[in-house]
Amino acid sequence: MTVSHRPGAIDIAALAERLRAGDRAALARAITLVESRKPEHQALARTLVQNLLPFTGSAMRVGITGVPGVGKSTTIDTLGSNLVAAGHRIAVLAVDPSSSRTGGSILGDKTRMARLSAERNAFIRPSPSSGTLGGVAAKTRETMLLCEAAGFDVILVETVGIGQSETAVADMTDFFLVLMLPGAGDELQGIKKGVLELADMIAVNKSEGEGRNRAVAAAGEYRAALHIMQQASPNWSPPVVLISGRDNIGLEEMWAQVIEHRRRFEASGEGAKKRRDQQVKWMWTMLEDFFFSRLRSNASAKALLPELERQVAEGALSPTVAVEKIADAIGL
Repeated sequence: MTVSHRPGAIDIAALAERLRAGDRAALARAITLVESRKPEHQALARTLVQNLLPFTGSAMRVGITGVPGVGKSTTIDTLGSNLVAAGHRIAVLAVDPSSSRTGGSILGDKTRMARLSAERNAFIRPSPSSGTLGGVAAKTRETMLLCEAAGFDVILVETVGIGQSETAVADMTDFFLVLMLPGAGDELQGIKKGVLELADMIAVNKSEGEGRNRAVAAAGEYRAALHIMQQASPNWSPPVVLISGRDNIGLEEMWAQVIEHRRRFEASGEGAKKRRDQQVKWMWTMLEDFFFSRLRSNASAKALLPELERQVAEGALSPTVAVEKIADAIGL
């Protein structure tokens, strides 16, 4: 093993070895390296992820979304604790497109995930603040790979934000769980068709006590909504289940559905194909981010942009012509 003697130098081979051995400090340092915007750190991070790639891919990747107040943190805390007790090692990651403004809510989630945070075999990590959803998703993907290489066999990816974050998480996970509140009616009207199309399962949370009857009614409405939609896979019809993250009700049955989904997708080969498609899509997303970053830092483009933006805003220049001028300036 080659060790660099430069002050502050990072020995990637040694870092990878420590991470593979389950050293949490090494994992944290590796993630910090991946999140860094410094070009020299980004180069090291690429080498690190490439070296660790053979040790990734075996974990169960589960995306979890839901409107604010649906109980994501409580459900993840209870579900994660159940899985740790069953012998799993759990990593919880968050995709939050608002994190560049607010820092995200995962720090608060760590407080709310009190039991899981105290577990040795659990790891909770926020998304970095990178200003774009694509950037956040890219860092989350690489963090997921690092966690897999470190031996975590279940990765729970939470969407803290709304909108595009749901699609980003669905595109990096094997199973997409949508948490809903009891009481259909207005809630059902607010369900975006896109979210239902992404869902591999709907779990109606807070189904305990007096909320049980409303939860049963809501579940019926969600089943009806799913029934009239075209299924994304011939091997899976998204179920609707009743749970209580607070009281640990129905979570065992919910996880059994995740396991059954994995069994069917592995048997049919659809799971492996989905992973391959996700990898290629990830490559194109990274390529777009790379070229956009280069564009923003190009001196010729930077000199042109303020005037072009002014002319487009005033209607003196069409956006199409403005794009052509920028492309000419950078030699495309």
